Amino acid sequence: MSAGRKSTREAYGEALRDLGASRDFVVLDADLSSSTRTELFARAHPDRFIDVGASEQNMFAVAAGMAYMGRVVFASTFAVFVVKAWDVLRIIAHDRLDVRVGASHGGLSNGPDGWSHQSVEDVAAMRSLPNFRVVVPADAAEARAVVEAAAGRGGPWYIRLSKLEVPSVHGEGLRFEPGRWIQLADGEDVAILAYGVMVHEALSAASALRSRGISAAVVDAHTVKPLDSGLLESLARGTGAIVTAEDASVIGGLGGAVAEELASRYPVPVELVGIRDSFGTSGETRALYRAYGLTADAIASAAERAISRRGAR
Repeated sequence: MSAGRKSTREAYGEALRDLGASRDFVVLDADLSSSTRTELFARAHPDRFIDVGASEQNMFAVAAGMAYMGRVVFASTFAVFVVKAWDVLRIIAHDRLDVRVGASHGGLSNGPDGWSHQSVEDVAAMRSLPNFRVVVPADAAEARAVVEAAAGRGGPWYIRLSKLEVPSVHGEGLRFEPGRWIQLADGEDVAILAYGVMVHEALSAASALRSRGISAAVVDAHTVKPLDSGLLESLARGTGAIVTAEDASVIGGLGGAVAEELASRYPVPVELVGIRDSFGTSGETRALYRAYGLTADAIASAAERAISRRGAR
């Protein structure tokens, strides 16, 4: 891991700006370009940027129309506002349109603005839409790699981004493959699967567990849909215990997806770290992550519970 800290929303804006010099795509925003960081693209490529105003339904309708005409479109807003356009998103999904949703301020990262601007249900909602890829990059390098991959692949994408600045867990030049998770650490006793800002917490948890004599594998489970079913089953068979960690609702999120998959493939104890059937609240962002149990300590405790439920091997 490098010591650099950057938010994935910042890296998203930088990647759009830089890639826009060589790729022909359009960027839309809903009056939030300074926050989603699409303003970086707007300054560099003003002829391919449209701010539709504070109207997500209209923005996604415009994006769909452009996609029908053969354009690749990145449409950005806060994650919590994406579902305002649910009926249009269903059309985008059904027709497999080339629309990439850049959903900034995911999870509790929009701390002081409170529950009305914090999206904890979005991963579950978007995962339910057929044909959407649902991706949550762990750091700036991965966010850049996701944008590069999304610009060149067909069909709709949901790219969830965070306002929270986090340390890097990947080196520059990372190659991203949707549906192919990245194993960051090997382990024999338990496997920790995390996405987004929780990946760094998972690595810290593994380090703490190591000092207690517990060997934990850590996986950057960046793609919630489609899951990396092959690696998931391999980890379940190899360790017999799984922990998922996400800054989102565990209902329908990564935790739910992993539990569903293992129930039919290779059932093992699964412990879920995430937000449990509640909304967010206003507060300093790091304090909220501690209050909701989205920490390395919580992940380490969940790992010990999963191991204790595994029984003799």
